[in-house]
Amino acid sequence: MTTAAGGTSAAVQIAETGGPEVMQLVQRPNPVAGEGEMTVAVAAVGVNFIDTYHRSGLYDMPLPVVLGQEGAGTVLEVGAGVEGFAPGDRVAWAGSMGSYAEQTAVSASVAYKVPDGVDLDVAAAIGVQGLTAHYLITDCPRIGPGDRCLVHAGAGGTGRLIVQMAKLRGAEVVATVGSDAKVELARAAGADHVVNYSTTDLVAGVEAAVGPDAIDVVYDGVGAAVYDDSLRLLRLRGAMVTFGNASGAVEPKAPLHLMGKSLWLTRPKLWDFIATREELDSRVSELFSWIASGQLDVRIAGRLPMSEAAEAHRLLQGRSLAGKILLVP
Repeated sequence: MTTAAGGTSAAVQIAETGGPEVMQLVQRPNPVAGEGEMTVAVAAVGVNFIDTYHRSGLYDMPLPVVLGQEGAGTVLEVGAGVEGFAPGDRVAWAGSMGSYAEQTAVSASVAYKVPDGVDLDVAAAIGVQGLTAHYLITDCPRIGPGDRCLVHAGAGGTGRLIVQMAKLRGAEVVATVGSDAKVELARAAGADHVVNYSTTDLVAGVEAAVGPDAIDVVYDGVGAAVYDDSLRLLRLRGAMVTFGNASGAVEPKAPLHLMGKSLWLTRPKLWDFIATREELDSRVSELFSWIASGQLDVRIAGRLPMSEAAEAHRLLQGRSLAGKILLVP
């Protein structure tokens, strides 16, 4: 990796939307830290479903663009107006586009220091998914003892973290997975009940475990394939939290479809729940404390070189891996 000012370094860029093949590894001038920014030598980058939405065009982005919103590395330089960070600091971030790169310019407003003893790979793996899981179980709505939640894709990167955090809050957790191997992973994360929807009808499996109309909150990162069944499983005045589209976006529906059980529906996004420095720091602090104490296990399913970003997207969308996929320089 080239780090000298004025040099070049590699980045994964798209000039058009489409399948994984549209991602190209290019050489570009090293970024310069602008107002409120710092440049970082990237150690690891987290791959997320939102990256595939940007790549495919589901979420519109100006092109060309370097993909990726989270990572971890070492600060090279800080720009004007940046306080609390210095060259040499180990940092991570969530919400700064252009992370699929050997060097990137990161907005200091979405960055945070990585404590000693926490590996940069782990820090890169919890940016988007860890913070997402945290705001979901604390604010959408907040859950605790006596609550029962359904977590779709409970062995996946975000789902497995939601399972663990929901258990830390004292909730009863039903997890859904797509294979027998993932049943054990969800169970190891703490799920009280696990339903393999590839061999068991989703509604029948959940109702066999906890009864009909028994779920307080559904956390759904899968989308279209499970949306209607999830509503059927909710209790009276239950909450449907749809935060991802792994199986495709949910089709538009009239609000009347919620009236049968007076259901709550929300479609939140992470950035609105880390909108202030105080809120970001509070969430990050709790995440790192859980990791340090061994209460939160971050599973890294694979590390691929940035030149294999297309394969990383194929693996993610194929949903064959359980845990986080990282790109490394």
